[in-house]
Amino acid sequence: MHCPYCKHHDTKVLDSRVSDDGCSIRRRRVCQAPTCEKRFTTVEAMQLTVLKRSGATEPFTREKAVAGVRKACKGRPVNEDDLARLGQEVEDQLRLAGSPEIAAHEVGLAILPPLRRLDEVAYLRFASVYRGFESAADFENEISLLRAEHQLQSEGAQPATTG
Repeated sequence: MHCPYCKHHDTKVLDSRVSDDGCSIRRRRVCQAPTCEKRFTTVEAMQLTVLKRSGATEPFTREKAVAGVRKACKGRPVNEDDLARLGQEVEDQLRLAGSPEIAAHEVGLAILPPLRRLDEVAYLRFASVYRGFESAADFENEISLLRAEHQLQSEGAQPATTG
């Protein structure tokens, strides 16, 4: 680790702590250069890697995942805060899976549940790509599932009658 002040290559870790969310480590460091000796903080986080269809890998970026969702949400009542929360939820879910390497297709599938809760139209748009809808029947089947879920929720939400 190079000192951010003098660029000296030798630094010493004074203290290490796991972050509150448990996904990163905060380290207090001191520069070992006699003319500097400044202190600074670094944060280490596990790097998620996305395995693309081509076989290439790239670091997972929440913004890239959200960019695809943003397209599906075009014209829908979804704001940037909603998208940021969705991106955080997706990243948290991928990290909980425990694997440092995730197939690109799995990233898309991880987006589906929170997007479904956020906006059903955007969900259908996005799902049509990631689930490979090939016909109107695929859309109809998914809409039928959504309707059935709404019916179950409304039946469960009705107050019980006593008699």
